[in-house]
Amino acid sequence: MYGFCGFTGIGQDHAEPIINAMLGAIAHRAPGCTGTYLIENLALGFKSHGLSNHENVAENFRIVFNGKIYNHAELQALLEEKGYSFESEEQKEQNMLLCLYQEYGTEMLSYLRGVFAFAIYDVIADKLFCARDIFGAKPFYFTQVKTGLIFGSEIKSFIPHPSFTPVVNTEALGQYLTFQYSVLNETFFKGVHKLPAGHYMVYENESVQISRYHSHMFTPEDMSLERAVDDIHLAVQQSVDLHTKSDSEIGAFLSGGVDSGYIASTFGGKKTFTVGFDYEKYNEIEYAKKLSDMVGAEHITKIISTEEYWDSLSKVQYHMDEPLADPAAVAFYFACREAANYVKIALSGEAADEFFGGYNIYKEPLSLRIYSRLPLTLREWLASLAKRLPQRMKGRSFIIRGAKSVEERFIGNAYIFTLEEREKLLKYPTIQTPTDITRLYYNQVKHLDDITKMQFLDINLWLVDDILLQADKMSMAHGLEVRTPFLDRDIFRVASRLPAKYRVIKKETKVAFRRAAARDLPSETANRRKLGFPVPIRIWLRDEKYYNIVKAHFIGETAEKYFHIGELAELLELHFHGKQDNSRKIWTVFMFLLWHREFFEKGDM
Repeated sequence: MYGFCGFTGIGQDHAEPIINAMLGAIAHRAPGCTGTYLIENLALGFKSHGLSNHENVAENFRIVFNGKIYNHAELQALLEEKGYSFESEEQKEQNMLLCLYQEYGTEMLSYLRGVFAFAIYDVIADKLFCARDIFGAKPFYFTQVKTGLIFGSEIKSFIPHPSFTPVVNTEALGQYLTFQYSVLNETFFKGVHKLPAGHYMVYENESVQISRYHSHMFTPEDMSLERAVDDIHLAVQQSVDLHTKSDSEIGAFLSGGVDSGYIASTFGGKKTFTVGFDYEKYNEIEYAKKLSDMVGAEHITKIISTEEYWDSLSKVQYHMDEPLADPAAVAFYFACREAANYVKIALSGEAADEFFGGYNIYKEPLSLRIYSRLPLTLREWLASLAKRLPQRMKGRSFIIRGAKSVEERFIGNAYIFTLEEREKLLKYPTIQTPTDITRLYYNQVKHLDDITKMQFLDINLWLVDDILLQADKMSMAHGLEVRTPFLDRDIFRVASRLPAKYRVIKKETKVAFRRAAARDLPSETANRRKLGFPVPIRIWLRDEKYYNIVKAHFIGETAEKYFHIGELAELLELHFHGKQDNSRKIWTVFMFLLWHREFFEKGDM
């Protein structure tokens, strides 16, 4: 048995056929394991061993749960001291959560170390209590319809419900064109919302109340580099140990970089998994193999052919629920598919970059430091001149970005279409600007340096709605449990105390983290620059075959409904003929069109 699963629920009478149809839409999350709980005005359903009560509280509560509580043994011991008993091993995490809720109410959330989304129904009070983990690793969606509340792990489970009518949220589309992912709490399906990370929800008397119970804050301290490295190394060892407790064999995803390498070397698993493309610049398999040999693991690889990558695109967008233009998601889909052939659980390196300062863009405040000393009016005048220069002109972007504050120039790791570009492209106007969205987070860290501000923004937006979402959806597409040791409350506690100089310097990212990893890894691996899952979309979109595939979508009815197709055609032509690199912009629109076809042009799924 393993803990990652999916669930759904509705508040209405005579719901058994509806809840079963909804569960059928997420059968991939745990094939063959299904259960329901039905009473007069509520139906709960789960995939995997997810519905539970407990003998101590059996008459009062029911729970559906998706995730893993890594400190469940510690919490179980705490509850046993208070008189609770846990004689059965069945559904022990769910039972523990029920007892915690009875004992502490909403305060139970402060005790949890793990990744989770769950809903607890209080039978006596006729109240639903729902929560999502502090980092947002597990998804939770909800909407209100005329028959009540619908909620679940995936939006596609809502579609079989007779009271749910899918409608595209054009505001989400506008923001997606800039961020490359669905950044709003109201999703691409109008009226369907995400429960934000670190929040809980109470549904009572047909009313939804959402409250924050946790926020992440950086509190840099004055410390030596040696102490920083010691703290990181100990925290990583402890977290990996906690994340590798299982009766099932555990593997690990492995690139040639420091994050996955640090995990693989620390836990000493028997199998590692790497995917790559048949392009030398887009393939890390040889680097990964050397590292896998060093830690004594069997190295399992998968070369993704161009044809099978393109053939999978629509399927990936369907599993994502909302459009995602991150090309790495497709590579991760294949990595998970390969791993699922061998293991039930795989470790992955998400969150190290956001926590410890791993992205090269985080160096920008240091690069701009001297230039920023010039008077703002002078920098703005220079920027106005630079905008008239050809886009390929060296130094153009530096001058333009140097005239802006970090709050104006940085919205996250991806910045696809500017506000002006997307308004020119879209037929539907948007209400919010990108800075309207990011301001909420920047306002919380006004007192911190620019590098830390950028990390804070990425942790709250990019990490949740791109990196972690694709990790959940791509792994669950194959019923694989992915565990992320760096995405841990104690790891973040260590990272949050690091001075900025131990995170990023002009020539290096993840400064202290790399030194900690170097205790277990060769220097070449610990200091290797980040590649992630590099995907050759720029090359593909200059190949006539794939250019024509995209062009057919860009002149289709759906494209004409949402976009000015003349603008789309210009983007595509300029890229195809090598005059501009528009690959990311083209890909962003193309993924939306594929997603739209899956959910709005094929009938019920």
